[in-house]
Amino acid sequence: MKITYSLATLLVISSLNAQEVVLDALSVTATKISTATKDVSQSIAVVGEQEVEDKNILNIQEAIQNIPGVNAESSTNSPNPRLIIRGAGLKARYGVREIMVMKDGVPLTDPDSFTRFDFIDMQDVSSLEVQKGPGSINAVNATGGVIQLITKSVFVEDKNRVKLGVGDDGQKNVNLKVRSAFGKNDFVSATLSHREIDNGWRDNNDFDSTQLSLKYGRIFEDDSTLETEFSYTESNMNIPASMTAAEFEEFKKTGEQRNTSYQWQNSARDSKIFALNAKYEKEIGDLTLKPRVYFNTWDHFHPVSGLINDATDNSVYGTDLELDYKHKLFGKDASLVIGLTAKTDVTKDAKKYEYADINYISSTAYNAITHSMQTTTAIGNTTSNNKGALASNEDSTTLLYGAYFMETFTFSKDLKFDVSARVDKLTFDMSGNEMSVYDYTSQNYVAGRGLYSLNKSYALISSKFGSLYKISDATNVYASIARANQAPTTSELADNMNLNKSLSVNYEVGLKTRTAKISYDLALYQNDVNDEIIQILDGNGNSIFDNAGKTRKRGMEFNTVYKIMKPLDVGMSYAYSDFKFLKFNESVRGSLASRDGNYLPYIPKNQYSLFAALKMDNGIKARVTTKTWGNYYMDNANTQKYDGYKFVTDLMVGYEHEQHKIQLNIKNVTNKYYAMEASKDVYNNETYKAAAPISGMLTYSYEF
Repeated sequence: MKITYSLATLLVISSLNAQEVVLDALSVTATKISTATKDVSQSIAVVGEQEVEDKNILNIQEAIQNIPGVNAESSTNSPNPRLIIRGAGLKARYGVREIMVMKDGVPLTDPDSFTRFDFIDMQDVSSLEVQKGPGSINAVNATGGVIQLITKSVFVEDKNRVKLGVGDDGQKNVNLKVRSAFGKNDFVSATLSHREIDNGWRDNNDFDSTQLSLKYGRIFEDDSTLETEFSYTESNMNIPASMTAAEFEEFKKTGEQRNTSYQWQNSARDSKIFALNAKYEKEIGDLTLKPRVYFNTWDHFHPVSGLINDATDNSVYGTDLELDYKHKLFGKDASLVIGLTAKTDVTKDAKKYEYADINYISSTAYNAITHSMQTTTAIGNTTSNNKGALASNEDSTTLLYGAYFMETFTFSKDLKFDVSARVDKLTFDMSGNEMSVYDYTSQNYVAGRGLYSLNKSYALISSKFGSLYKISDATNVYASIARANQAPTTSELADNMNLNKSLSVNYEVGLKTRTAKISYDLALYQNDVNDEIIQILDGNGNSIFDNAGKTRKRGMEFNTVYKIMKPLDVGMSYAYSDFKFLKFNESVRGSLASRDGNYLPYIPKNQYSLFAALKMDNGIKARVTTKTWGNYYMDNANTQKYDGYKFVTDLMVGYEHEQHKIQLNIKNVTNKYYAMEASKDVYNNETYKAAAPISGMLTYSYEF
């Protein structure tokens, strides 16, 4: 389908908005300087503090899953979503790739674009924003966009709070936040959270986490500020098995997932993470200095398909040295942001093990070469995640460094431009010894490649040119063109050392209106990607990575909120996604098959959500949200579609009185049984990952 919507037609709608202009949410991602989202020449979505509170958001996907153009689902019902923005991130077999995640301006994403959500405490997040597409000066090695989490600042006066929650499936939540000032200049705050859930409706899916955050802030005599944070997370998560087509049909009848035939019955991810960051800000005339430094160290025990990952010595070091300069250009106010960044990820002696406890299957067949009967054994399933023989060890260092700038200026009263660019160098240095590896053909362990090493570098260039025209006090129209490179990851290079970086070029036009009654955002875009890194599933789920020749992603996104009356808001979001391979030869059983003209898998053409939110002066509040995913292809060959789901609905009812708040959140209130992900490999094996059935949590908060 070609996008034929005319901005000229939509401008007629804008002319009807002769109402009082309402204050707009602020974006801090797009320009690094707080800017109203209406004044940003790109698609920006902000999830505010009230929505975070009303939804009782505990996981990142719960916050952003209703934003148009964002596909966010968790197959584990935990803080470990599959996250895709406009098709970017689709290649990830676990975790998040191609998307930059930041917290208070500090990058959480590793240099090779991998993001762990384990150590994000969403109960300390006051709001978040999503910037879509390539070209951001923040989005180094991330063509999908930027997610910025804004936590509760130690400098902002806030009430202390204790929050307790209980629910079905063994859900428990405890959260404590305290803040105090020492004199006029020193401030401290602490947040402690503990969560548990059994997910008893399926096997091997219990989860718990404990998180602690300590913040200290100081305001100096010259009004400069220093803010530091130390955090610790311990997270333990069992990862459920996938289902075959027959097992999925059984789940749709019963709502339970038991005794699947999946080989790897004991997958998990247990993590411990220490993180520290410090931010300083000082104004010197028209200059503002914003240096940041950060560090984290982590370890994890991570049994997955075939092998058990055990990495206990991992450290990330980084800095961002930013300078903002207010000046005049063409006789009008302008701003310049420039900066230098450096980040390194060092892993020492990361080990992989074979599974120790395995049920083997034996089979006997006639061997035509030896003219005799031959017996072979294959792994049937694991019975625990105990470590067996050492399979490999590896040392690696990933280094990323670069520079960026952004100039924003006004050319005339109603016309504004922004120009930005950044250049980065990414270097991988890996060495190790692979003694054994799991072979998907024989379904058993075989000899590995032995000693190996890899040293590879990529130059990454990102740039954006945007223009914004003020039609009226309420409405702006914008246009932008942006480009960026995406490098492969270490795991992808281990599979295919010849992978090239991809190039993403995005063309976008849009319309934004803010009034006291209605606000809406419309975006039309075309994203062309050369050498896109594609994941291919061969028999039994083995992932192979290759460069597709070219993909084209066209889409439309619309989001609106309308205030019917003072206490009642209603809204909707809609995304149309037309994502195709223009040139792609997929490796299938030793030969190449053309996928030219096929649709990308997993991404529905139509995706929409509706909501209504009530907040009355007497303390009663309620919110209902429903979402729908259209059908999508399950494989690159487009041989089969999954039907998606319709009107999966979440409900909140609550009451607030003075220091007391109580609310009930029910997810999937109509108890639909559906798959959050359906896929198919080149051997026609279907795989389904179930979404959670109905669940509820009752939460009580006391402010003091």
